[in-house]
Amino acid sequence: MPRIAKAAAAAPPKSLDGDVLIVDNGGYTIKAGLATERPDPDQPEQPDQRCRLIPNCIAQGRDKHTWVGAQLDRCRDYGEMVFRRPVERGALVNWEAEKEIWEQTFVDADAVVKCDPHETNLILTEGLNTPQALQNNCDQMIFEYFEFQSCYRCLGPSLSAYNDIQHLFGAPRRMWGAAPAPAQSMLVIDSGYSHTTVTPFIRGRPVQSAIRRLDIGGKFMTNYLKELVSMRHYNMMDETYLMNEVKESVCFVTSDLSRDLDRTWKGRMGEHRTTMTAGHDPIVIDYVLPDYNATTTGTTTTHHHQHGYTRPHDPTRSSKLRNRLAAGAHQPSLEEYMTLGNERFTVPELLFRPGDVGLRQAGLPETVMQSLHALPQGLWAPMLGHIVVVGGNARIRGLIPRLESELQQLTSSDFLLRVAAPADPVTYNWLGGALLATNKPLLATLSVTRQDYLEHGSHWTARKFAAGANEFAW
Repeated sequence: MPRIAKAAAAAPPKSLDGDVLIVDNGGYTIKAGLATERPDPDQPEQPDQRCRLIPNCIAQGRDKHTWVGAQLDRCRDYGEMVFRRPVERGALVNWEAEKEIWEQTFVDADAVVKCDPHETNLILTEGLNTPQALQNNCDQMIFEYFEFQSCYRCLGPSLSAYNDIQHLFGAPRRMWGAAPAPAQSMLVIDSGYSHTTVTPFIRGRPVQSAIRRLDIGGKFMTNYLKELVSMRHYNMMDETYLMNEVKESVCFVTSDLSRDLDRTWKGRMGEHRTTMTAGHDPIVIDYVLPDYNATTTGTTTTHHHQHGYTRPHDPTRSSKLRNRLAAGAHQPSLEEYMTLGNERFTVPELLFRPGDVGLRQAGLPETVMQSLHALPQGLWAPMLGHIVVVGGNARIRGLIPRLESELQQLTSSDFLLRVAAPADPVTYNWLGGALLATNKPLLATLSVTRQDYLEHGSHWTARKFAAGANEFAW
């Protein structure tokens, strides 16, 4: 039940008491942790153990067992698993499911990130252009149900501005004596589960009129890989978890699409192609599927490999097995695998060529240029010189060199172009929030206290959070 608000209005606090909980509420995982002290200055770009990755979903296996949030890490059988995700297309639309995940993560006795909301200040990320009705629902759950002491709701990429951006581009680490301040100017490409956004920032504030969105994210690419594999190998339309693992482990961005398509072409009927497996880094590989079954011998239960793995492709493997069986050899344990070729690079190619699947949107380099053209030309140089790529898709091998190469072709040689990704792009926004939390006076000016919310309501809260976002507009 909500506590009764005091009659007198509270003055804006000079600082905040209590711990600060940073929650980067992504569509695939929640990056959450308490920031009670300054992160390790020797490794400021590395998130420490306080940041935990919690699956942002409620999952049900084929045995009808339900897993909530972090409980999914204890699952042994991911086959045909059905997911219910509170975040759709980047917006938090299902608080009934999210409430269960948050309670299991923050409030329960065995919570992964245990905290007392009454004594905790919250930094929460939200999706781009979230409807006001959903923002009001969010404020209501934060202040009336969980009763957090205060909250700062912001775009996820805006927290990256508090990191040491210059160090990503080779500059010495900044001094840690003063409270962290946001970067003067930067352009953040956040490519996550739901979509990819391009957001310019000036002194930590997003330029709303220049934000651009590409509807290609991790979910879209996983679904596309499911369709390709289902047509060529096994029916994997119900194996979302497995196909996401395959995508993360084998996919890469090619630097020459025509060349790699030629290398993976099987040839005409009867034609032997050696380029498929030639070279030190062959494109065609075998992916051995996981075996979720368990073997019980007496009182011992043995679980087979829970995750798939890759191995070099051997086109003669099937014929060798048939010859061994014909010679009377003992039949080895059966294993299922699929041979992956151009699927490895045509799936992430959607980031650069969304028209390949009929999506009428520009590719990522062109989207960046559209964002730049919405800014005064005097800001192009600092933006092009500080492009930071975050999100899970930033881990795809070859993405950064390809993006930098294509942007170089679209921009003038007069500009210094620099594109970088942090060591861990998934938790980079969270780390920026942890640094912001060390500057309590600044965080107090950005946050809304529970007392102010109960007195002024959601509309006043929305105006305060939006005031800074609209500071820069052209």
